[in-house]
Amino acid sequence: MDRSPLYFEDFEVGQTFKTRGMTLTESVIIDFAWQYDPQPFHIDAEAAKASPYGGIIASGFQTHLVAFRLVYQENIWNTASMGSPGIDELRWLKPVRPGDTLHVILEVMESRMSGSRTDRGYVRMFYQVMNQADECVMSYLTTHILQTRADAEAG
Repeated sequence: MDRSPLYFEDFEVGQTFKTRGMTLTESVIIDFAWQYDPQPFHIDAEAAKASPYGGIIASGFQTHLVAFRLVYQENIWNTASMGSPGIDELRWLKPVRPGDTLHVILEVMESRMSGSRTDRGYVRMFYQVMNQADECVMSYLTTHILQTRADAEAG
């Protein structure tokens, strides 16, 4: 997406962003799981039928990575990103099944300048990963360390 670069100062509490969607196929789910999360309900249709999920579901780790990619493709914080100290309150709320189309809604919850470094600020965002029925399948909070516009222009 063509979006002007956003810096720390551009994020306001209450501001929201929504990504485009991505559909997960059964083969994409199984391929990921074979490499990174080979539990039977991710890789074996027969075993998955007998599981509490009643069929193949995506790994929660795959769901998180898909969400990251969707947000990154929107170029929301890319230009200013200086990393993150981590993810809080990660919750897998509903299974993601083959054919589900996911999109992400993120909301700015907090924004504060660094107390010790003038080149950055901290923006806390709440992420909701939604399926095609607008059901939240995963949520999490992340604090982003973002470069200030003044630092970028001085650089």
